[in-house]
Amino acid sequence: MSILYKNPRIRIEIHQSEIPWLKIFTQTPYKEMSELPYSLRMEIYGLLDTIETEMIAYYNPTKINIASFGNYLPQVHWHIMARFEEDSYFPEPMWGVKQRESSLHLPDFSLFCSLLLEEINELI
Repeated sequence: MSILYKNPRIRIEIHQSEIPWLKIFTQTPYKEMSELPYSLRMEIYGLLDTIETEMIAYYNPTKINIASFGNYLPQVHWHIMARFEEDSYFPEPMWGVKQRESSLHLPDFSLFCSLLLEEINELI
């Protein structure tokens, strides 16, 4: 696990994958979204929007996937993924059935993370 950003309320983790994939967690473990204080919900919505917007601008993906399950880890968290028709699983979810072997040639993820952190620091 690699943490991209954290503050007392949330953390953003990098999920190692062939695609750009980030996860947002609350620092306090809440089971359901409805349990979050309103201000924390708004902070997370702002981060989801910022990450999605930056992924679209930087990667020009086929689709952005945002998911929140918590079946295995019963803590509210969100996955934000830039998806491409050429990725190994598209159109299936990344934890679904692999569709093909793939070798994506994407712009540098480290640079994306640096640019994203600048945007997050302006937001928060």
